[in-house]
Amino acid sequence: MLLPSLGNAYPVGIGGSHQWTGGEIDDVAKEGCLCHAAEPSNSVMIILDDVPYTWTAGDSYEMRMEIIGGPESSNGGFSARVSQGELSGDGQDVDGDTTARTHQNPNSRIFIITWTAPESGSGAVNFWITGNAVNGNNAPDGDMWNQLQFSLTESVNEEKRGTKTLIAGSGTPEAPEETSGTIDISTLGAGFRAHWLGLLGFGAVIAVIIFCGFMLRYGFSTSYKGRSNLLRLRYKVNRRGDQ
Repeated sequence: MLLPSLGNAYPVGIGGSHQWTGGEIDDVAKEGCLCHAAEPSNSVMIILDDVPYTWTAGDSYEMRMEIIGGPESSNGGFSARVSQGELSGDGQDVDGDTTARTHQNPNSRIFIITWTAPESGSGAVNFWITGNAVNGNNAPDGDMWNQLQFSLTESVNEEKRGTKTLIAGSGTPEAPEETSGTIDISTLGAGFRAHWLGLLGFGAVIAVIIFCGFMLRYGFSTSYKGRSNLLRLRYKVNRRGDQ
């Protein structure tokens, strides 16, 4: 009974090989969050700050990752892998593998990832990062993801060249799918309940106005007969022209 829900979303993180209803993923960081969407979305931006141009053996590099775009929500996650060295920082490792890391808190799209470089002579190091932007409905419908892949070479004579920012995706919103002419009332500026409460309030005002009109027209003429007769008398006198 738990298998369908596990196949929809993994709010506590995911990485490495994974089986889902659509097949098998060898590595989520490399292949993407296929259980959320079949293809990456260019409307999701992955911004990775403080990325070193080159690395020095044994040094640690703290990088800030932010996921922008996709569904209008603060929920997100990531799955990262590095060919050499160790990953730490926000999130957790994947089954004790320090070369792979994933999120723990799905209610965020900002993460700090620390990479510790391997020993000297290891050559180029490859990075794979998949960022997921979800809408929080506990289902894959409407979720989007994108990938960032890059390589870093070892410093020559331990020369440090500073850091750079890497970006994947354009952040351009994608048009929503057609929905057979239906309109979500929440897109009109008010929630469903607020909409009907407004209509009830408007109807109540109209009802009060109508009630007051009937009271003025018929209520006083029966309650104050003397005044009503006086008005009739004046009307007759004015018609005769005696006054």
